Amino acid sequence: MWRGKKVSIVFPTYNEKDSIRAAIEDFFTCEHVDEIVVVNNNAAAGTDEEVKPTRARLVHEPRQGYGHAIWRGLAEATGDLLIIAEPDGTFSGHDVYKLLAYSDDVPVVFGTRTSREFVWEGANMGFLLKFGNWGVGKLIEFLFNTTILTDVGCSMRLFRREAYEKIAPQFSVGGSAFGPQLMLLTILNGIHFTEIPVNYRSRVGVSSVTGNKFRAAWLGMKMTAMVLRYRFLSWFGWRPKKRREE
Repeated sequence: MWRGKKVSIVFPTYNEKDSIRAAIEDFFTCEHVDEIVVVNNNAAAGTDEEVKPTRARLVHEPRQGYGHAIWRGLAEATGDLLIIAEPDGTFSGHDVYKLLAYSDDVPVVFGTRTSREFVWEGANMGFLLKFGNWGVGKLIEFLFNTTILTDVGCSMRLFRREAYEKIAPQFSVGGSAFGPQLMLLTILNGIHFTEIPVNYRSRVGVSSVTGNKFRAAWLGMKMTAMVLRYRFLSWFGWRPKKRREE
């Protein structure tokens, strides 16, 4: 609990069999964490066996994609404060304290991995990845006149329940570009937010997205196109519509 509010962590997992148990234990070391929901998104064989001995709650999402996994995890979580992270060893449970502290002031807190002092040796944050995320963040900041944004790809984020429930019906991206859609929906719905630096460590195993430079570059172009499309349409009064329930 944090100031009387229940805290939930959502972990999507696809290729994190070798890191998932350590990540669960790490985040549970924060005494404010009440539950961890692990979403098995057609994960590597043996992932469930790593999760079951822990205190985490395991659910399955058959629709492939990062976005679909997060949709399911947030829908399953019961907390008043909802924290998204990835259980690949890159994020630290210690940073939960920082997210919670800022949640007292704003309903949404985005993490950033672009602060050099918080990037650990061996972390996958090379020049292209860092400035690609920074560039798209600055594009959003400029086009939508927001507060500072420096990392659209950081998946460690906090939402108060009321903020999540406001934007959840508008979720439409089931793949890896769901991260920037979360940002854009937050902005278009007039929800206040801030961005804070979080620790970024070396990943256990290889990412299915950023582990491939061409795939990462393609994702960056999709993110940029989404930002431009949302901004252009919003000038004509467009707002994301509620999706039809499946």
